[in-house]
Amino acid sequence: MLWFFSCVALLIGGYFIYGAFVEKVFGINDARKTPAHTRTDGVDYVPMSKGRVYLVQLLNIAGVGPIFGPIMGALYGPAAMIWIVVGCIFAGAVHDYFSGMLSVRNGGASVPTIVGRYLGEPAKHFMNLFAIVLLLLVGVVFVSAPAGMLTNLINSNTDLAMNGLIMVVVIFAYYVIATIVPVDKIIGRFYPLFGALLVFMSVGLIGALILSPEHQLMGSFQPSDMFTNMNPNDLPLWPALFITIACGAISGFHATQSPLMARCMENESNGRFVFYGAMIGEGVIALIWCALALSFFGNVDSLAEAVKAGGPGQVVYDASFGLLGTLGGVLAFLGVVILPITSGDTAFRSSRLILAEYFGMNQAPIKNRLIIAAPLFIIGAILTQVDFGIIWRYFGFANQLTAVMMLWTATAYLARANKLHWITTVPAMFMTAVVTTFILNSASQGFGLPMDISTAIGIVVAAVAAWFVVGVIGKQELPADAEA
Repeated sequence: MLWFFSCVALLIGGYFIYGAFVEKVFGINDARKTPAHTRTDGVDYVPMSKGRVYLVQLLNIAGVGPIFGPIMGALYGPAAMIWIVVGCIFAGAVHDYFSGMLSVRNGGASVPTIVGRYLGEPAKHFMNLFAIVLLLLVGVVFVSAPAGMLTNLINSNTDLAMNGLIMVVVIFAYYVIATIVPVDKIIGRFYPLFGALLVFMSVGLIGALILSPEHQLMGSFQPSDMFTNMNPNDLPLWPALFITIACGAISGFHATQSPLMARCMENESNGRFVFYGAMIGEGVIALIWCALALSFFGNVDSLAEAVKAGGPGQVVYDASFGLLGTLGGVLAFLGVVILPITSGDTAFRSSRLILAEYFGMNQAPIKNRLIIAAPLFIIGAILTQVDFGIIWRYFGFANQLTAVMMLWTATAYLARANKLHWITTVPAMFMTAVVTTFILNSASQGFGLPMDISTAIGIVVAAVAAWFVVGVIGKQELPADAEA
């Protein structure tokens, strides 16, 4: 139990100490008007209060990733919680802060525009394509996952025989509406309530576990287990754990979501709470589900059997109903289902805005929104027919590669502004080594090279990237209209 609460305390302390340091390095300027005021359009640029923007940001970034990822990461043992804490404070929250604040400084621009502004036009064109691919994968994952979970809930607790395809159609219909209407009509109005429900149910589950006479919070694990790889399938910690646990530690998907709230934030001083703070909040959720997975089933082997039987969704179902009974279990389960739905719709919304920026199409007229959104939903509907396991597999790698691009963008900005670039350079180098090693070593997704060769190449690629971004691009002056 002490291990879990120590991890939570470190995350909270990281917000107040390291988060304040990151904010100081960036250098906020409340005298500068934010895009919510300079570009108000009643659709995507709408001023909203700090608390509301925070809760919407939390729901936008917290899909199934901070639940499914930590559950799968728990198969490695309590060591997974170390990555959640360290990754969240020094990589994920820093990544989210800069993706949001650089968007604020650049008129609410989407991630490809930000990348192109500080890394160059070739990087922008790459990110335009890659971000759309990532967001489509996210949208599909966040249709399939909640549809499957809701279908399981209905079929297990009622006499109905729900067809999963019906639930997919219902969720897709909602996505179409939420992607098109102004941000304050659905997202700004209802998501803060959903965010509060998410926090309440996550805390409720961990509280029920602590009070349960049948379970102990991390009770079966010894201090030595915290640094031991306990994966029952003998999978190595490096680099797989850092791909498996993305949301909750660091996630490139967040870079596509932060600009949505950068367009609604009322002043720059809200940035640490909204962007850095929302990532810390997601880290706490990830810790809760990692601890629940390890504690509810007692040991890693029993957890592995549950995952094998029905995937991480089955773990969520078993823990929710096992700890809170039928009524509480339904509420907790629905709180988890809300996560992917509220991230899936904003994934499609982000895709629409990225394409609108690329084609220079004004999004105030609803006709223009429909013209861009329609093809995205058609492609997304087709991809829902692809096996979920395949989509999720490639989503993980694409997600972390996007994080790498955003971290190098932040490094280029800091270096060109003569600010302390190491706060982003170090996590950028680490994640570059992770994704390079993974794609070279993975037999199912990459080239199947030996681990030692893959790791060596990963380290070299990270070093070369640092030299190029800091030593070459970092020596250039900032764009004429950019604020240091």
